[in-house]
Amino acid sequence: MYKNIKVIAFDADDTLWVNETYFREAEVKFAKLLSIYETENKIDQELFKTEIDNLKLYGYGVKGFMLSMIECALELSNYKINQKTLQQIIEIGKEMLEKPIELLNGVEEVLQKLSPKYKLIVATKGDLLDQERKLEKSGILKYFHHVEVMSEKKPKDYKRLIKHLDIKPKELLMIGNSLKSDVLPLLSVGASAIHVPFHTTWAHETVTEKEQNGAEYKTLSNIQEVLTLV
Repeated sequence: MYKNIKVIAFDADDTLWVNETYFREAEVKFAKLLSIYETENKIDQELFKTEIDNLKLYGYGVKGFMLSMIECALELSNYKINQKTLQQIIEIGKEMLEKPIELLNGVEEVLQKLSPKYKLIVATKGDLLDQERKLEKSGILKYFHHVEVMSEKKPKDYKRLIKHLDIKPKELLMIGNSLKSDVLPLLSVGASAIHVPFHTTWAHETVTEKEQNGAEYKTLSNIQEVLTLV
């Protein structure tokens, strides 16, 4: 199935290392800070709505999330929130940026075994500075020929990447935790994709059966199973 593959691309967050868990923890802290103004469930809903509204301005990543938390806090408090609480919200974001990099089980083994046979790249969304920092701290940057930090992961973005790599779509295999970002767009442009779910998924990345439209792809329980396929 993967006999034509020359390049294997890996998503970064929640495919190579833990990420979404830290956002969930931050949301809990944020809801507790704002609990004098609204229920925690309502705060979660409003923060998510603010994040989605701001994606076109800030893109993905912790910094955009911080700005969305501040905006949401101002609105939920009717602009009465005190400066100390705003500082605490900023500290939540800084703590996220300073988190240690926790590689997922088997990641380095997979990269070690695949790197002699394939050109490995990172294809991820997020803030450029933050993703570069995480790669540097991860200790696995040495396995990758190229790092692509994308503002979006839509078919046109992958077509641009394929052109940049100077390969045919059928020569690219993408491995990632998001059906919406790492699997379905690849299949639509003629590339291959493997789904390795993470236990926590951001609501924005979920897809319906209708959106999957019968797409054929393999889902693995962990990244080490990739070695049985390629």
